[in-house]
Amino acid sequence: MKHAIELFSELGRRLERLGEDAASRKVIARACEANGWFTPLEVCRAARALATEMLTEERLRGWLAAYPLPVAQARNVLVIMAGNIPLVGFFDLLCVVAAGHRCLVKPSAKDRVLMEHIVAQLRDIDPEARVVLYDGTQPVDAVIATGSDNANRYFRAQYAGIPALLRGSRQSVAVLSGRETPEQLRGLADDIWAYSGLGCRSVSLLFLPEGYEPKLEMPDVNPKYINNYRQEKALCEMSGTPYVDFGRAVAVEQQEFPAALSRIAFVRYKTPEEVTAWLTQHDNELQCVVTTLLPHSRRVDFGRAQSPSLTDWPDDRDVLEFLCGL
Repeated sequence: MKHAIELFSELGRRLERLGEDAASRKVIARACEANGWFTPLEVCRAARALATEMLTEERLRGWLAAYPLPVAQARNVLVIMAGNIPLVGFFDLLCVVAAGHRCLVKPSAKDRVLMEHIVAQLRDIDPEARVVLYDGTQPVDAVIATGSDNANRYFRAQYAGIPALLRGSRQSVAVLSGRETPEQLRGLADDIWAYSGLGCRSVSLLFLPEGYEPKLEMPDVNPKYINNYRQEKALCEMSGTPYVDFGRAVAVEQQEFPAALSRIAFVRYKTPEEVTAWLTQHDNELQCVVTTLLPHSRRVDFGRAQSPSLTDWPDDRDVLEFLCGL
């Protein structure tokens, strides 16, 4: 079997070229047909983000050097993936195989085409790569699962007898100082609306200093998002809820995360300490915090929410540490 660094750096080179040949364009087209929220542009963006942020030899080598790998005894680790944005389940697959375990991949129906393509590419690079699609019959020694809070409760019951790393719903916030540059605000717009705001790293709640009105320009979004916006705008008008109209999304002043996809929440604050207190209180609901104003264990810069690195652990849980302990 090829070493994980060699295996995944070659995969990274292939993902960088996704969409440049007829075969991979067919894969992209099939993925977008299977999930109407996917677009070819965003599929390629997701693939290239993985290639540049994670799958280079230098990054992989530095990341894996901190762990006692490969593990002494390989286990069968089932990875149950989400499918809200393209290739969102890939990182867990990477961790399992890099640790030296055998990865049983159970993709979401929403992202099956792309994840099956990834598995096929890995097997093409190395026929002995320890990654297969899960057919429901293979024995499972441990599980990593991502889904809704309801799905998470099911996972806890279903896999109660084996080691499990389970994730539910999380959302992301941005804390603005009022001194953001135009470039930072363009980055924030991407943090909010990339992948139609469907990711757990998509910002849906803004903390704004009193009197500050940031100028945000929305990028083009999926037509399905526009339909959500029209419904949400109509609901605000019918209920008399004040809102700011971005043309393709509405912003409403509220302290809770918005339930609707095309609604952005914002909160006015007087002091940064108020925001820090809120973040502490709601920490188990947060995936990342976009800001330059405050420290936070999952803080990222403006424009970086959708480009996680190898150490931006989902839910702040070190996956390799979990895998090393099996």
